[in-house]
Amino acid sequence: MKELHILQVGNVLVSPDVFTEKFCCDLDKCKGICCVEGDAGAPVTMDEIMGIEDSLDTVWEDMSASAQSVVDKQGVAYTDREGDLVTSIVGGKDCVFTCYEGDCCLCALERAYRAGKSKFVKPISCALYPIREKKLAEGLYGLNYHKWKICQDAVKKGQELDLPVYKFLEGPLVRRFGQEWYDELCEVADELKEQGYI
Repeated sequence: MKELHILQVGNVLVSPDVFTEKFCCDLDKCKGICCVEGDAGAPVTMDEIMGIEDSLDTVWEDMSASAQSVVDKQGVAYTDREGDLVTSIVGGKDCVFTCYEGDCCLCALERAYRAGKSKFVKPISCALYPIREKKLAEGLYGLNYHKWKICQDAVKKGQELDLPVYKFLEGPLVRRFGQEWYDELCEVADELKEQGYI
């Protein structure tokens, strides 16, 4: 396998791992643990905060009493120690929008959206995981593949299905950057295959 360097698609710098790594969430195995692990909430934009606030009444009953208390005190988001806006969390780790179905952690926002009760899906940073987006200088963005040990089952399932990260995340990538951009990303991937990089 030839060495692959960062590629630019439009105004987005894409890490080679996005093309080479395999990934597919396996909720039966991980139980949605990404909603309750970590030391900060999910990164959000001001527009997303407004969307979440508009959906709050819809998801309120799905939230735990402790999550409701946190939102009452500090709102749906806060600024973390790195200066980023993130969703509020309970007990230093659980996202306030975590709800439970059996032994699985689910997103109350996404569940309401899927049930047709809300127009807001969930923060794009959640939908894009395991890709992390970073705003760079001069109108550029960077996309990096984030490795997290709790996602080992997703890596295994992705390898079994031979599903690269960029294909697993087609929907969220189209939502974030548009269909035209995603089509260009796929063209880049096809060229990389022809050249023996992936």
